[in-house]
Amino acid sequence: MLLPQDYYLTDDVVALARDLLGRHLVTNIEGVTTVGIITETEAYRGPEDRGSHAWNNRRTNRTEIMFGPGGHAYIYLCYGIHQMFNVVSGPEDMPHAILIRAMEPVTGIESMLERRKLIAPRKQWTGGPGTATQALGLHTRLTGTSLFDPASSIQLHAGDARPQPQDIQVGPRVGIEYAGEDAHLPWRFQWLSPR
Repeated sequence: MLLPQDYYLTDDVVALARDLLGRHLVTNIEGVTTVGIITETEAYRGPEDRGSHAWNNRRTNRTEIMFGPGGHAYIYLCYGIHQMFNVVSGPEDMPHAILIRAMEPVTGIESMLERRKLIAPRKQWTGGPGTATQALGLHTRLTGTSLFDPASSIQLHAGDARPQPQDIQVGPRVGIEYAGEDAHLPWRFQWLSPR
């Protein structure tokens, strides 16, 4: 079941980041459909979160999508190499986003392997935000794409399995030491054993 826009409009980005675990991220890129189960997320609560690209209401061409209503893709380039896929959440002018850090491949595995330039799956081959995004065929040019439109190339579906509380590891976000005290907020969620 395709998740409706209302799902994304909550102002509680931390709860939504946790709830995204187990949801299915579906892409249809150049006629190739791929599906992954979301297994790790990080919440970014702009504008008060120093880890957020929208900290202190910083509006740039890149972050403008974060200030729109939830339910859209925010994909940015990290270190000039990795495409990073985020789910924009919250009502308009509340710039929250959730980084999808990892996923477990379900459909289109051969295409995912080809995109990753791999011959066969190996441990953690979609276990990082850059590798998951690459496997799903996502790119910065897709920033702004609706996640709830039935005709969209990127969609989020409810999924058929949900993690139990004891199966979720909670901890600080990764790679944002510059955010000071906010770097220690327990806003990273990982489903330890999705299958």
